[in-house]
Amino acid sequence: MAVPKRRMSRANTRARRSQWKTTATSLSTCPRCKAPKQPHMACPACGAYGERTYEQALRSEHEHA
Repeated sequence: MAVPKRRMSRANTRARRSQWKTTATSLSTCPRCKAPKQPHMACPACGAYGERTYEQALRSEHEHA
C-alpha cells in the first residue's frame, strides 16, 4: 500500500475536500394527505406508506413537536 512521502499542504487538502458536497434531501408528496415527505419513508403527517398506516410514525412525529 502506498504511503505519502511528504505532508500534503493545507491548500491542496482543502482543494481536494472542496468536492465533498452534500445534496439537499429530495421530497415527494404523500398521496394520501399531500404533505411533503421523503421517498420510501412513512409520511410524518399521516403515517401512510403505500396502502398501510403506521401509528408509530404518528406518535414519534408528535413527540418531537
